[in-house]
Amino acid sequence: MAKRRSLEEGEKRPLNKSGIEKLIGIFRFVLPYRWTFIVGLIALGLSSGTLLSFPYFAGKLLDVAQGKTDFVLTTINQIGLALIAILLVQGIFSFLRVYTFTTVSERTLADLRQHVYSKIIWLPISFFDQRRVGELISRITSDVSTLQDTFTFTLAELLRQVLVLIIGVPMIFILFPSLTIFMLLTFPVLILAALFFGKFIRKLSKKTQDQLATSNVIVEETLHSIAVVKSFTNELFEVLRYKKSLNEVVNTAIHASKFRGIFISFTIVALFGGIVAVSWYGAYLVEAGKISVGDLFSFVLYTTFIGGSIAGLGDIYSQLQRSVGASERILEILDQQDEQAPASNKLKLSGKIEFDHVQFSYPTRSDVTVLQGISFSIKPGQKIALVGPSGSGKSTIINMLMRFYSPSGGEIKVDDLSALNYNLSDYRSNIGIVPQEVILFGGTIRENITYGKTNATEEEIIEAARKANAWEFIESFPEKLGTVVGDRGVKLSGGQRQRVAIARAILKDPAILVLDEATSSLDAKSEQLVQEALEELMENRTTVVIAHRLSTIRKVDTIFVIKDGSIAESGTHAQLASLDNGIYSTLLKLQLELH
Repeated sequence: MAKRRSLEEGEKRPLNKSGIEKLIGIFRFVLPYRWTFIVGLIALGLSSGTLLSFPYFAGKLLDVAQGKTDFVLTTINQIGLALIAILLVQGIFSFLRVYTFTTVSERTLADLRQHVYSKIIWLPISFFDQRRVGELISRITSDVSTLQDTFTFTLAELLRQVLVLIIGVPMIFILFPSLTIFMLLTFPVLILAALFFGKFIRKLSKKTQDQLATSNVIVEETLHSIAVVKSFTNELFEVLRYKKSLNEVVNTAIHASKFRGIFISFTIVALFGGIVAVSWYGAYLVEAGKISVGDLFSFVLYTTFIGGSIAGLGDIYSQLQRSVGASERILEILDQQDEQAPASNKLKLSGKIEFDHVQFSYPTRSDVTVLQGISFSIKPGQKIALVGPSGSGKSTIINMLMRFYSPSGGEIKVDDLSALNYNLSDYRSNIGIVPQEVILFGGTIRENITYGKTNATEEEIIEAARKANAWEFIESFPEKLGTVVGDRGVKLSGGQRQRVAIARAILKDPAILVLDEATSSLDAKSEQLVQEALEELMENRTTVVIAHRLSTIRKVDTIFVIKDGSIAESGTHAQLASLDNGIYSTLLKLQLELH
């Protein structure tokens, strides 16, 4: 995956009709700034046109210096001032072009990043099951940066080079027909050589990049698994493996450099040979009195401009190919079906839940049926627990309740109505969850608690913290609620993170509460404080508890024992504990023996 991703960043796609359509699909984000963009295009045209008048006047400067007076400007001072005026006007237009194109591109790409991020945020969980976070971040960073180069520089350069060719080539044909025809006779050899060698060198360069990506994979794997490397004392093995991979990169690169060197040498000889030939023919025409020295000088400047434009088109073409690849990957995300449904906050559920013969297989594992026609019901305010071995389907039931996935068969009803009929945001706003592994945002305690209710008052925040048994430790910090918790809450202990998560859930005030073994990784004191906070949180709410420690669910109304995606046993703690050879009673005995 790492190799694929590293290659993907600079991946080139064919610049065909489909690819251009993809690029135009991204170009719609420019439309809000189209008038500024049009001003930039006008400035670009005027800048290119003005610049192309420079060689003509420069040639006339030499002619006037030699005594010719057949030009409208008759002195070298007048022509010199005209050249300075051309440069100043061209400078003004160039500034305007750069400023307008940059303004449009920066605003367009900010909109694009915002749009892509918003799209990703609204995409369903099933989408994230098939993508790595690093890959999605790459879409917003690397791919948009590729398009930034296109909008800011490549597009402007493409238009400028095309204008130079469209205006410049006819101009030199009209002004210097014999020289132009002679010059064009030298082009085919250069073009054919460039096509042949260029394609071959690109293949070798791609092979080098592939091998370098393989080397990077070795580094990524060993650094991610450094503890394993050290525990098996395989440092030397990994160093030699990396060295071998790098040697392959070096050998391929050196092999490619031979052909690159031959190509460059041939290009220099052929190019300058062509220049010598054209210069010789131009000198012959000057000697014969068919053109002036000024005409020859103008021709050389024009061909320099035109040659530079032709050479620049190769790089522009490569950049456009990369931009097509970036556009395809961004549009792939933007074309996904999302879950966007802004909440109205008017829905208030009572908490009645019914699973009616629910079947389910994860999209990434469609051949494995995780839930096998499971059925149960929970009354409003009732507390139930899901018990069973890992992989039995407990978390899947919660995922179905949260509508992270839709059932493959059967139906989930909430308050006697299919869960699928509710506005998704309104529905989820009625469900609170305290997970086993609490992940906090890297901001302050206040920001993490108010994630449950973004417009909460200071009094509401403190009250929620008190109910969660969190206010005591929060108050002990110098910054209190303003304490920064660090990345993923690393500056807080496990018990403190759990209580912040509980405070967040209390502030949300959900009708349905999900507790995913919220005390399993805590010490005895922290567990007691968290358990007290949980009892406060569960008061008068429909509660679903995923339990591994059976001692924590003695007081729930009903326990459902899940095995292989089905309900194997159900009842109270006392009822299930009294069953001879029952799954629950066996698990209970094992845990008592371990403790």
